[in-house]
Amino acid sequence: MKKLVLALAALAFAASALAQPIVWPSGWTTSSPEEVVPGGTMRDYTISDPRTFNPAIYAESTTMTTFLMNTGALLINRGPDTDEWSPWAASDMVIAEDGRSVDITLRDGILWSDGSPVTVQDYYIRYVIESDPDVGSNAYDSWFSGDDPITLEITGENTLRFNFPRPDRLAMPIVALLPLPDKIFGEAYRSGGAEAVKALWGTDADVSQTIWTTAFVPTSYTPGERIVLERNPYFGEWNVDEAGNPLPYLDAYTMTIADIDAALNLFLAGELDVFSPRNLDDIGVINQAINNGDIDATVLESVAPVASSQFIVFNWNMASNPELEAVFRNVTFRRAMAHLVDRDTMIELLYNGEGVPMYTNVYPINTYWVNDDVTKYPYDPERAAELLAEIGFDQRNANGVLVNDAGFPLSFTLATNAGNTTREQMVQIFADSAREVGIDITPTPIDFNLLVEQLLSAGEDRQWEGILIGLSGGSRDWPFGENVISCDGGLHMFNTSGDCLYSQETLMQTLMNQGRATLDTEAARDIGLEIQQVESELVPILYTAAQMSHYAWSSALQGEHLDGQINGLVGSRELELSWIGQ
Repeated sequence: MKKLVLALAALAFAASALAQPIVWPSGWTTSSPEEVVPGGTMRDYTISDPRTFNPAIYAESTTMTTFLMNTGALLINRGPDTDEWSPWAASDMVIAEDGRSVDITLRDGILWSDGSPVTVQDYYIRYVIESDPDVGSNAYDSWFSGDDPITLEITGENTLRFNFPRPDRLAMPIVALLPLPDKIFGEAYRSGGAEAVKALWGTDADVSQTIWTTAFVPTSYTPGERIVLERNPYFGEWNVDEAGNPLPYLDAYTMTIADIDAALNLFLAGELDVFSPRNLDDIGVINQAINNGDIDATVLESVAPVASSQFIVFNWNMASNPELEAVFRNVTFRRAMAHLVDRDTMIELLYNGEGVPMYTNVYPINTYWVNDDVTKYPYDPERAAELLAEIGFDQRNANGVLVNDAGFPLSFTLATNAGNTTREQMVQIFADSAREVGIDITPTPIDFNLLVEQLLSAGEDRQWEGILIGLSGGSRDWPFGENVISCDGGLHMFNTSGDCLYSQETLMQTLMNQGRATLDTEAARDIGLEIQQVESELVPILYTAAQMSHYAWSSALQGEHLDGQINGLVGSRELELSWIGQ
């Protein structure tokens, strides 16, 4: 029987087993230290400008945030070759016998990018800021187990203790905490509270004055053009390869801001070192360029489903438009809409057949957790029309749009982020299917940052109707997002009133709490399967399809993961171990 690493027994990791500095395993890369040539710049891309450089309030997933907000001096970590957690920025970790506390000793010698030492106060202030609801951190919900808070305390000059109200499946991801510079964020919080924290490190800030524990730090940002990150000179003092060489190997890492079509052209022109193909068409173009001798690149096709979701969500909080709000809150309407999601066409047209349909909130790559037996709504426009007739939309107006007895038309906008051609086409496929049964959907591509702001808006009257977007991230130990499932969660995007409107919402929240407190993995899986079934009955979110993950990189770029390690969960490489060959 599988058990979570946080078992009801004392676990200890001796400090003597992890000498300073941190040694990055050679088993994470195809390259040996002896063959590495230090220096050079890796050229990447991101499809949108950042919304913020502030780690306390970011909520979107982009190339920039994936690196800056999720790497660095994690207290504990795990690599691409294991599910087990080990001390990282911590020199040791001791889990209490009852599973309700974790004691951490901070490793000596960890430095910020300005050369100042990282202290336990830097970790503690992150907890303080993220657990303040007025800050609005996307991590706020992670500091609760049910309604009970998870707390962090400083227990000594270099020690911390995480206190859990009960044993928790997500204990290790929570302990894998990153620091915030107390001398900046702590000072702002103590003097000006949440508003002062939220004002820090916006996109108008001088990014060269921000400090990080990451391998690369931002030195310049030109909106709409490029983000430049340069080697953190202090990272290599506490991070080395197995030969003792300081990391990272590269001198710089740049992100060109470009939509996907433009990024593909830049890759084909040799101006980018990496590209994530959307489908077999992209791969075909790249392979043709390789065969023609235009570029020298490595391509991996259909490795595994991506670790993300694409979905449609409707706004249940539209006080200024009560008629449409009532439609969106009607479960029969949402079931009708689910019958209009033509997953097969999306997979065929957008992914060249290299994709899998999604029906639940669990990424298909997490096969152990996916409930294949949830209630499904196969593509069936006739059934959709029947369901809409059941709620009164059984006649059409002069424009051919379904209306009810009061003459209210079934018409709304469906926004997605401009420049993401896959999502734009996905919206169009759905709108075309809806038009067949008399629903007027206006596809509305908008700036990604504006889209996220609309989705994250709260209250009883939010100014959007429908959105197609995606989620990534989460924990493979318990792949159910607290902030998505809980009615007061920051990403309970369909209903941000703060209250559960349906019994199924309440039940999902209850099951979420039960699952987190269940350390036996098989028992937790049963609870997870039930969560997915309940959600399939409520249909608050219409899941579409997950593409297969494809990878392409210049052959000059070295240091990728070993065969069998590359997938949508861990990616193709550790940036810290990547290098440019001659």
